[in-house]
Amino acid sequence: MLTTINPVMDQLYNNRAAVPDHLKIFERWRAQSLLTRQTRSCELNIPYGRDSKQTLDIFPANENRGLVVFIHGGYWRSLDKNDFSFVAEPFLSAGISVALVNYRLCPDVTIAEIFNDCCLAINWLAQHARRYGIRIDPTVLVGHSAGAHLVAMLYASEHLPVAISGGVGLSGLYDLAPLLETSINTDLHLDASAAKQLSPINLKPCAKATLDLVVGGDETSEFIRQSSLLPNYWPGHVYAAEPVAGCNHFTIVDHFVQAGSAQLERTLALFK
Repeated sequence: MLTTINPVMDQLYNNRAAVPDHLKIFERWRAQSLLTRQTRSCELNIPYGRDSKQTLDIFPANENRGLVVFIHGGYWRSLDKNDFSFVAEPFLSAGISVALVNYRLCPDVTIAEIFNDCCLAINWLAQHARRYGIRIDPTVLVGHSAGAHLVAMLYASEHLPVAISGGVGLSGLYDLAPLLETSINTDLHLDASAAKQLSPINLKPCAKATLDLVVGGDETSEFIRQSSLLPNYWPGHVYAAEPVAGCNHFTIVDHFVQAGSAQLERTLALFK
């Protein structure tokens, strides 16, 4: 359902327009990710459901110190796990296994169905991790953009079969109501009721672990606001870092996996 578009909000939620060289960033990610898949031990395109999009990749680490589950962004309607294989690199080097989740996309399915895909993937990992030589204790969830929203939704789920040990939301969306005023909703088909039900600010966290929120200092004011919003609704459950200077909505992912970055160090510390 599409309401009247607010041009200001439409611009503030248009990350690709805000980052003119986003296509070059995507090309670099894909090249780096291909190299990761070619040089690291991995099991690719493992089905966790019946749909061709319901697949995941597993990168088992030799030391097997735990698992990072990465959920990609793309406004629930684009991009793919194959674009983000490079995210596994610093964790594999630290002896931590990584799983990257694909899911069905809007407008073919709803955001609620995409969330169900993520729950299904986590359930699959809990049941089959040992077969692939990975351990799920501890498990840390990491998501970018729409993926960060899905991570927060998983934090609010009462039925996950794993104990979440930590989470990271990179430039996420935690209140979906503003999207009703944007052209993005042409594909999302949100109405006011669905936006409310699918907004983490309207839910209660079930996971006891802290959810770290990170956003780039060069992002739009709405994305910076989104990351400052959730701590007010989930007091004591969220750590909101200061916006990272010089990072936009896409390069925040590069910053996260950069050796020595504060957030990477915080995440790696969860496995000690």
